[in-house]
Amino acid sequence: MGFKTGIVGLPNVGKSTLFNALTRTAAAQAANFPFCTIEPNVGEVSVPDARLTKLAEIAQSKEVIPARMTFVDIAGLVKGASQGEGLGNQFLANIREVDAIAHVLRCFEDGDVTHVEGRVDPVADAETIETELMLADLESIEKRMQNLVRKIRGGDKEALEQERLLKAAQAALENGKPARTVDVADEDAKTWGMLQLLTAKPVLYVCNVAEDEAGEGNAHSARVAEMASAEGAAAVVISAKIEEEISQLEPDEAEMFLDELGLKEAGLDRMIRAGYDLLALQTYFTAGPKEARAWTIKRGTLAPQAAGVIHGDFEKRFIRAETIAYDDYVALGGEAGARDGGKLRAEGKSYEVKDGDVLHFLHSG
Repeated sequence: MGFKTGIVGLPNVGKSTLFNALTRTAAAQAANFPFCTIEPNVGEVSVPDARLTKLAEIAQSKEVIPARMTFVDIAGLVKGASQGEGLGNQFLANIREVDAIAHVLRCFEDGDVTHVEGRVDPVADAETIETELMLADLESIEKRMQNLVRKIRGGDKEALEQERLLKAAQAALENGKPARTVDVADEDAKTWGMLQLLTAKPVLYVCNVAEDEAGEGNAHSARVAEMASAEGAAAVVISAKIEEEISQLEPDEAEMFLDELGLKEAGLDRMIRAGYDLLALQTYFTAGPKEARAWTIKRGTLAPQAAGVIHGDFEKRFIRAETIAYDDYVALGGEAGARDGGKLRAEGKSYEVKDGDVLHFLHSG
């Protein structure tokens, strides 16, 4: 199950530096000029989870396979992108394909790194991007409404549903609010998703600060945190330069480096977790002698659909799931101990998988 987070921001805010660190590669150029990232760079990163290591130890697994998230480094945006300025049209096309947006905001002062607007104001930068996405959404809604006219006249039920949701989004946007502020009923979720509105995507603000401000942030990142709180969004403080340095070190060296800086964990770990929360994702595990593996699902996923993440046939031929809570698995020393201790449960098709469940699926055929 692939989840993509698009890394966006104005030129020269540290997007590509951050992407390099995230993917442990130098695939994205980090040059000091706009549009150095012409094509979106795509990279996968492991989701940090200490529980997986513990399960692997207990199950004596030969292989450990963490969950993965995909990050897409998207070309820098400028004012007027919704009208095709800069790489606007390409930016908008690329961003439609992601599940969530990480807005990288410049929260550092550096005279050697030019700002496209000639000033450091992360809140204004966020508003620039949001405005362009809102304008693009309004244009998209207008076109969609025109295309629906004939179907609506014919009483097409699906077209009427789309029109109702498009009008709700249009009203929000015309009031200066993104589409994600629209209250969408569960039964409308699928149709809403098909509208592909850019401002309907959840947003994480990433405050890129100087190295000596990575722990507590600064006045700029505090303003972003206020903005995020008011919007019901999330914000994390990170120093892209520090993260890029860490990405080139061995794990032990990276830990020592963080200790020297007085940091408890890498900012990227916080960012990945925040992205996970933003997308309402959770993890379940499979563990055995061959491998211990983390699987990503949406919160609220039922057992058959969780099985389908491993293989489509598992969902079609689902019989039941043998389930052990993570804490029970650890406390009782694995599957055999959990079974003997009465902590292994047989769950059916209506079971809602919990974060940290250790599962074994039984299926026919």
